[in-house]
Amino acid sequence: MADVEHATIDYVDWFNHRRLHGELGMIPPAEFEAAYYHHVVPDSLAASQ
Repeated sequence: MADVEHATIDYVDWFNHRRLHGELGMIPPAEFEAAYYHHVVPDSLAASQ
């Protein structure tokens, strides 16, 4: 069972952090999300959380 859990964790990491997504401008989804929130959430609000 540990092998399945490890493989799943590796896949999710690849899917979110290393996979290049064509609809997002050939960047990983996690990078797109970080850039989105950087532009949407004001720095002063993000710092207070």
